[in-house]
Amino acid sequence: MWIDAITDFESGKRLVAVKNVSLSEDHIHDHFPAQGEKSAMPVMPNSLIVEGMAQTAGILVGSVNGFREKVVLAKITRAVIERDVLPGRTIRYDASLERMDSAGAATTGTIEMLDHSTGEATLIGRVELVFSHIDNNMSGMEFPEHNFVFSDNFRTILKSAGLESLCD
Repeated sequence: MWIDAITDFESGKRLVAVKNVSLSEDHIHDHFPAQGEKSAMPVMPNSLIVEGMAQTAGILVGSVNGFREKVVLAKITRAVIERDVLPGRTIRYDASLERMDSAGAATTGTIEMLDHSTGEATLIGRVELVFSHIDNNMSGMEFPEHNFVFSDNFRTILKSAGLESLCD
């Protein structure tokens, strides 16, 4: 999971989630480790920041039909991350639903970094994503009946945000 909590939700329109970046996360130490004379510079990998936005937007898309459809990321249309996120900061993902139909959905989102020492939020990125409802795919492929995309981790995040009704 690359989000920790949902902080705002407008059904069918918008979902906001946060991720607290901690030095205790293993992936931080590998990105970028000390090499020779250079000291370590631990940062949150941009690929995982984009994945956090995909999870945020994916929950928004899936919630429209009560998670009855299997929603998967089909395309990253645009992803721009302009600053590194260091441990001790919080990432805020703000996803908006732009288009939704039986085949899938398109979303846009902004990514902000919250600095707890100053209380400031800085816009660090923008992401545009396309999701597919794989049960309605054009290839004719069959997928398992159970929703393998909607995991217990997502269910826990929804419940902790007071959105239990979306889990039904």
